[in-house]
Amino acid sequence: MPADLRTKLGHVELPNPVLTASGCAGAGRELSRFTDVSRLGAVVTKSIMLAPRSGRATPRMAETPSGMLNSIGLQGPGVDSFLQRDLPWLLTQGARAVVSIAGGSVAEYAELAARLSDAPGVTAIEVNISCPNVEDRGQVFACHAGAAATVIEQVRARARYDIPVFAKLSPDVTDIVAIARSCVAAGADGLSLINTLLGMAIDTRTRRPLLAGLTGGLSGPAIRPIAVRCIWQVKEALPDVPIIGMGGVRTGRDAFELILAGASMVSLGTVIFHDPGACDRVLRELADELGRSGLAKITDAIGLAHHPPP
Repeated sequence: MPADLRTKLGHVELPNPVLTASGCAGAGRELSRFTDVSRLGAVVTKSIMLAPRSGRATPRMAETPSGMLNSIGLQGPGVDSFLQRDLPWLLTQGARAVVSIAGGSVAEYAELAARLSDAPGVTAIEVNISCPNVEDRGQVFACHAGAAATVIEQVRARARYDIPVFAKLSPDVTDIVAIARSCVAAGADGLSLINTLLGMAIDTRTRRPLLAGLTGGLSGPAIRPIAVRCIWQVKEALPDVPIIGMGGVRTGRDAFELILAGASMVSLGTVIFHDPGACDRVLRELADELGRSGLAKITDAIGLAHHPPP
């Protein structure tokens, strides 16, 4: 009997738990040359903002051992273009669209949630709170429980009632469980763990930072153990809250590890840059892992490492 890979994104049933990670597949067009996007659990879009944004100066990407640094700066065409061009295209492909949003103020996040609620075909909203709050000395929303909760509360208030809202959390905090609790208490239907870690690289020849923006987000296999730890801790504290797990997933075994730690779904990111067909491959490998485990359904594996069989 084929493995049952169906899972749930809040109240929305997905055919399988393999998603793209925000920022790594645009809005799906480029990826569609290599993968049937309708077969994915969902396409998580690159974070959109209210207005077009050019991003940071180059160079803004750098390879590192077992990972990558990026300092793109949320480049994008803005929500109007997304609603006119990208979202309709995803719907014509039969894809499920999880729209990532980002803002520099609470009001921007709220306005984006309202705009998306008026559009058909939004499966869920992923709130990228790893952005500086321009109204509070540039403090990152995700690093403060109160600030994170305020954003989620306003997004949940402005988003249509039937659109799940997931808060995407940063691992660059002292206590990720405290941030998770604050987001759930503010109305988040689920959590996305983890965003990139802040990193830096220096060119030893020029003796200058490799990135024009000095620091960037570290992603790739190097951060997977941190993702596993964060997912485990949050699942232990909030066992009933669904989690989208991400961070260095390259194989079906990697994905299965995050699911055993507590993730209901897994997003693929950095691996797509060098293997654009990775989503299909990981989905096959994940089905094989489930079969070898002796479990009939992927939902039976979620958080199983917290309560292993005797």
